[in-house]
Amino acid sequence: MVHWTDVARASELAPGEYRIVDVDDVLIAVFNIDGEFYAIEDNCTHDHLCLTGGEIEGDVIVCPHHGARFNIRTGEALTAPAYEEVPTFPVQIVDGMIQVRDDRWD
Repeated sequence: MVHWTDVARASELAPGEYRIVDVDDVLIAVFNIDGEFYAIEDNCTHDHLCLTGGEIEGDVIVCPHHGARFNIRTGEALTAPAYEEVPTFPVQIVDGMIQVRDDRWD
């Protein structure tokens, strides 16, 4: 059975904001980018530290530790020192509630 985790009510997460949830010991950051919701692992693939806390520029997050940039929509690593993409996760809204799941083990 597919397990979805509640994040927040969609009305509580304004454009440019994010929330972090723990899904089976994986920290997932869910972002509102221009009214659409996207989820990435809160883990820089360069240094394995949290990505959140860095600047968000449109649909790009800048790692606060060494400045690597990642596309929030796709997980793509955009600049060194990161070269590997960050995992992305499916997001759905059910009855106004944002939900996310880790589908890597399906």
